[in-house]
Amino acid sequence: MLKIIASAATALCLASVPAQAFDLGDMTTDERAAFRSEIRAYLLDNPEVIMEAVALLERRESESAAAHDLALVQANAQDIFSDGYSWVGGNLDGDITLVEFVDYRCGYCRKAHAEVQKLVAADGNIRLIYKEFPILGEASLLSSRFAIAVKQIAGDDAYEDMHDALITFKGDITPTTLTRLADSMGLDATAILDKMNDPSVTDEIQRTRALAGKLKISGTPTFVMKDQLLRGYLPLDSMTALVAEKRSR
Repeated sequence: MLKIIASAATALCLASVPAQAFDLGDMTTDERAAFRSEIRAYLLDNPEVIMEAVALLERRESESAAAHDLALVQANAQDIFSDGYSWVGGNLDGDITLVEFVDYRCGYCRKAHAEVQKLVAADGNIRLIYKEFPILGEASLLSSRFAIAVKQIAGDDAYEDMHDALITFKGDITPTTLTRLADSMGLDATAILDKMNDPSVTDEIQRTRALAGKLKISGTPTFVMKDQLLRGYLPLDSMTALVAEKRSR
């Protein structure tokens, strides 16, 4: 905050002084001291101006970041929305696509899961894509490899069930617990475990990581909604409002 205030105060000073007069290099030591004293006195007498400048600076930075994110989404749209390997669900013909970069061991991904499900079910016109982005250690990577192997061997419906199971699983992720999960769903656990380290599974994870790097994504959950990057958890009411906003454009 102090850095923002300092930047805003500097901008305020520059805006309030004629261009031809503002050249500190041409000022004497006494003139610079007098100038600084006048600025300090003005800001102390009018502190609300600082907050106005801070608000303006934050708004400009937010707009700049949004424009940068929009450019990133546009430049990588094919890999984000139609990579050919990520799971796609919801309404496949929906007018809004919601993409989630997810890590099964991420607390906020777990918190968002039920809300994303409610959003998609209640709306009925959202296309949903999950991108496996394990960044929180070995258990995360193990979970993602297992989920991708399930998809490759047993198909999208089995993957969806396994995704739901993994994102809500409360125990340790080990080959034993994964085997039990597969058995409980009537899946071939041995075949899935054998598939986990297949180059095709590794390739999916590496491609998603490369995409995340291009999009400057370093945490989960991160969402892409239509043309906007949403970095971090958003509650259901906020996501619902964003869907309505996207449709209104």
